[in-house]
Amino acid sequence: MKELIKKLKPDCLEDLIALVALFRPGPLQSGMVDDFINRKHGRAELSYPHVDYQYEGLKPVLAPTYGIILYQEQVMQIAQVMAGYTLGGADMLRRAMGKKKPEEMAKQRGGFIDGCKSNNIEPDLAGNIFDLVEKFAGYGFNKSHSAAYGLVSYQTAWLKTHYPAPFMAAVLSADMHNTDKVVTLIEEVRTMKLRLDAPDVNTSEFKFTVSDDGRILYGLGAIKGVGEGPVEAITDARQKGPFKDLFDFCARVDLKRINKRTLDGLIRSGALDRLGPYFELEPKAYQASIDRNRSVLLAALEEAIQAAEQTARSHDSGHSDLFGGLFVEADADVYANHRKTRELSLKDRLRGEKETLGLYLTGHPIDEYEGEIRRFARQRIIDLKPARDTQTVAGLIIALRVMKNKKGDKMGFITLDDRSARIEASLFAEAFHSAQSLLQTDAMVVVEGEVSNDDFSGGLRLRAKRVMSIEDARTNLAESLRVTVHADALKGDRLRWLGDLCKRHRGACPITVDYTGQDARALLQLGEAWRIDPADSLIQALRDQFGRENVFLQYR
Repeated sequence: MKELIKKLKPDCLEDLIALVALFRPGPLQSGMVDDFINRKHGRAELSYPHVDYQYEGLKPVLAPTYGIILYQEQVMQIAQVMAGYTLGGADMLRRAMGKKKPEEMAKQRGGFIDGCKSNNIEPDLAGNIFDLVEKFAGYGFNKSHSAAYGLVSYQTAWLKTHYPAPFMAAVLSADMHNTDKVVTLIEEVRTMKLRLDAPDVNTSEFKFTVSDDGRILYGLGAIKGVGEGPVEAITDARQKGPFKDLFDFCARVDLKRINKRTLDGLIRSGALDRLGPYFELEPKAYQASIDRNRSVLLAALEEAIQAAEQTARSHDSGHSDLFGGLFVEADADVYANHRKTRELSLKDRLRGEKETLGLYLTGHPIDEYEGEIRRFARQRIIDLKPARDTQTVAGLIIALRVMKNKKGDKMGFITLDDRSARIEASLFAEAFHSAQSLLQTDAMVVVEGEVSNDDFSGGLRLRAKRVMSIEDARTNLAESLRVTVHADALKGDRLRWLGDLCKRHRGACPITVDYTGQDARALLQLGEAWRIDPADSLIQALRDQFGRENVFLQYR
């Protein structure tokens, strides 16, 4: 459609109406589309309806389509103008041409020529025009439908161009309960470079809305498990002012209308981020503290609910805490008991967003591997060029199709996304069989294959020869896992814990320890008994114990 628009260059509503009728298999395959475009731009002679047999009386009927019979209504008008048909008779002719019954068409042809004689039109001219009308009637589209679609297309294009944020907010709201559509629309929002804020219990409504400064605010109703009842409870409570923290939120909303599962979903979606102890307004600072912030909110949730329920029970019974408020300072840290909670991993945070929103809002699964995968997949998808040499890319599987070839063997097509771009990779029978266990939506994979031009999409395609998981790529390409530790970090049971962890992840990858004691420092290569499989679970456990910056893989 975009290519057709570029060629046609519509400059009036009639062109848009015609565009809808032209973009169908019949006109596209018959050559009618090219003829229409050439006539519009003066590259072909205008005729009504044909250069060899014209009738000037048809000019008012065919002028909007440059002399081409495009609509069913034009078939009826030609019958009326040339042969004196009534509206009912013209409609009967239109129906007959659609059914293409020879005996009926012979009868209609005779009636058409006879009618033309009454208007002093030569039988030969009448017959030729009838034959042309009959041919084009097979491609004719209902103009009333085209006009409706064309007008709506123009209105939506105008709104999208001049009011992009309100338009996209309205479209998102219309499809907010269809997660697949929301995901596609949010991709469009990002392509349009519009700012989309995470849901926020202090500012979001049930539907998607737009702030005064043009930001699209995520609708609370688009969070899975959050219906109109919970959202109404939130908006009712915040009429008395914005929520200050999680405890204030739980105390003020009606917990009979919002259960713990809904509250958990609100936290994981980011809707309570601003109520956490580590929230930052500045985008980079917010991104840096988001995992710590949500982990504390999740840890404090049970306490916040219990405190709110206790307050509600006291209020309902007509009693209040004898010392209520006496020993609680105004600026007391309500999160004091939870600040040492283990920080969420990037994977946990994104999984929470995927489960509650249907998409990754604050990051991409590839972020966790960004520095690492450039060691074995040096190119991003956007940087790929057609070549016969094998190229390696890494990305997230966002779509998967499985089908069978003529021999009955399974083959697959996966769409890879590495945040820079997307590419479809085809896996023929042998490659598909080898990689079948890895091919799942939302799986991170490394793909080796040949890149070529895709004539159908106009982009690139990848013919996969080999698919590996991130763990497989590490095992094949990593030189060692390096851990930096201080002597104090290995006191007590920690050395035994480290040994048990390595036993549970036994593999072929060596471990190198950068060890610092009180009086010395050494780089130690652990023996074969300590060799491991560098799985995500092992690396995350080591980072939790010794610090993220102290555990990394070294590549050849």
